[in-house]
Amino acid sequence: MENVIEARDITKVYTLEGGLEVHALRGLDLKVARGQYAAIMGPSGSGKSTLLQILGCLDTPSSGSYQLAGQEVSELSEDELSEIRNKRIGFIFQSYNLLPRATALQNVALPLMYRGTSAKERLQIATKSLERVGLSSRMDHRPNQLSGGQKQRVAIARALATDPDILLADEPTGNLDSKTGVEILGLFQELHEEGRTILMVTHEEDVAEHCEKIIRIKDGRVEQVQEVEQRRLAEFTGAIP
Repeated sequence: MENVIEARDITKVYTLEGGLEVHALRGLDLKVARGQYAAIMGPSGSGKSTLLQILGCLDTPSSGSYQLAGQEVSELSEDELSEIRNKRIGFIFQSYNLLPRATALQNVALPLMYRGTSAKERLQIATKSLERVGLSSRMDHRPNQLSGGQKQRVAIARALATDPDILLADEPTGNLDSKTGVEILGLFQELHEEGRTILMVTHEEDVAEHCEKIIRIKDGRVEQVQEVEQRRLAEFTGAIP
């Protein structure tokens, strides 16, 4: 199976005030096949979020090679990286990152505006995205009028608006109660079954077990890669009738 993400000997070093160096990643190797659903796990400070930032082309490694769909990312221009972020990759954050004064519909339409999509088409696509995540009745609501689960659905709809083939999620269930978390994971499973590649950072074992592969990171390196036998969501929690 073709690898859509392939990182080799990736390092990331941050230099703090006073010249102190912090090594977030230390020669990390990682492969994710096209269409795979994988979780990244590890203790706090292990480099999980740093890795996700690099894989999403939001940050650059200090050294090493990162190939995205066969392209060496370090050789791409800023315009090419921007295009990848806007068209190829959808980001879903634990804190949702929604504009507080914008409606759900406006938040979802935002990345389409950066792409140059017409206002009419933006509205159509954003509407379909919100319908896709079950929020057709909440389109005109602002974030402070939505529950945590609804905010996360808006964030997922925004990520889907550009029809990316890769979804990167950083603790997508971290701020949610268990029942809402199961609902969000059910939505992720549907998106995976549509053929999207999903890479999710989580600290919860029961969340990671919904994935096909668990990548365990420690001290900035991949410590273990574990294949997970797929089971239905209800078997994990009993929360779905």
